[in-house]
Amino acid sequence: MPKKRVDDLQSVSAETALEAEKILGNRLAKLGLKQTDQRRKILQVFLQTRDHLSIDELHQQVKKLDPKIGFTTVYRTLKLFSQCGIASEVELHDGISRYEPQLNRRSHHHLVCTECGESVEFFSPEIEAVEQRIGKQFRYSTTRHSFQIFGLCTNCSKKRTSAPQVRR
Repeated sequence: MPKKRVDDLQSVSAETALEAEKILGNRLAKLGLKQTDQRRKILQVFLQTRDHLSIDELHQQVKKLDPKIGFTTVYRTLKLFSQCGIASEVELHDGISRYEPQLNRRSHHHLVCTECGESVEFFSPEIEAVEQRIGKQFRYSTTRHSFQIFGLCTNCSKKRTSAPQVRR
């Protein structure tokens, strides 16, 4: 069975964490906002997590570190992460936006079960080539893309085929 997550690295390096903090600091400065301790804590927790997190899930994890950090602060900070390339937003099977660390990660794609929500990440040089070709064709300098395939995982397929058929 293939791995469910295909990270180049199993954890974020100290250098990447510093780079993320610098990128965020630059974005905040452009917006006239300050780099706060709460934003640093949110960044720390987010980068340590290798999952696809909803805003609520990240908020629950951040509260363990600092119970005073509110949902709105996490929401706004995560949106800032997305704007400056630290995070990418992905919608899987349930319509809930989830976020994953993007900084210094290879572009990857998702195979998503529409029944149970399980997802598998994969790399595809062919999809990367299509992105580049289409960008060139329309004179775009592409920076990223999102690609997801939806279907049934092995377990859900087995459940469907082994479920008794109801006659009418």
